[in-house]
Amino acid sequence: MTGKLAILCGAGGIGRALTLRAEAEGWDITVLDLQASLSAHPVSDGVSSAAIDVSDPSSVYAAFNTLGPLNGFVNLAGFMSPHQTLANTPLEDFDEVMTGNLRGAFLAAQAALPLLQRASGAMVNVASGLGAHARPGFGPYAAAKAGMISLTKTLALEAAPHVRVNAVGPSAVDTAFLRGGEGRDATKPVPVDLKAMAAATPLGRVATPDDVVGPILFLLGKNASFMTGQVLWINGGGYMP
Repeated sequence: MTGKLAILCGAGGIGRALTLRAEAEGWDITVLDLQASLSAHPVSDGVSSAAIDVSDPSSVYAAFNTLGPLNGFVNLAGFMSPHQTLANTPLEDFDEVMTGNLRGAFLAAQAALPLLQRASGAMVNVASGLGAHARPGFGPYAAAKAGMISLTKTLALEAAPHVRVNAVGPSAVDTAFLRGGEGRDATKPVPVDLKAMAAATPLGRVATPDDVVGPILFLLGKNASFMTGQVLWINGGGYMP
């Protein structure tokens, strides 16, 4: 399956890898991201871009209103919460994480669905293994991603049979995201021990962006035409629900 594809937060590490692969496979791509991220990582020739802020409903609807019918939409928007216990999490941190991850996913889905319905397209949300396999110190982010998984399943039911909605749930991927996300404070320490994670993973390493790109494109394509409401866990065997 190819056609018109919108990638939200396509200037991030996974987004850039996805854009390159999808472009090579013949998709007509529009990358949506914060203006600061687009400026820091300009898209290649032949790829369109538009600035968006998922915390601002008017920005979300304005960006999608320029797109027209979509065959595919991938929601990569979000950022990691500060590494701290829930008991010590300030309300403003919790609210920021929920706004940037879950509320933003809701707004983007609302804006994308009418465009996907016009082309019988597919949506893929990028959740996280933490959404189902909670670990200490990531409470707000894990809760937001659990909400995104539930959002995906409800959307799959409500948008059927014209639009398929699935998700991927990666483990930690070694990108700038682990330091808070593209365009955020890159000086923060990585909140996970990547060497220890690799040693504890059956496949013996930490995920790379390309490990996530393949499953996303599979869910967008015709080989997944009878899949909706599903989550593909991408973690090297570290979590087996």
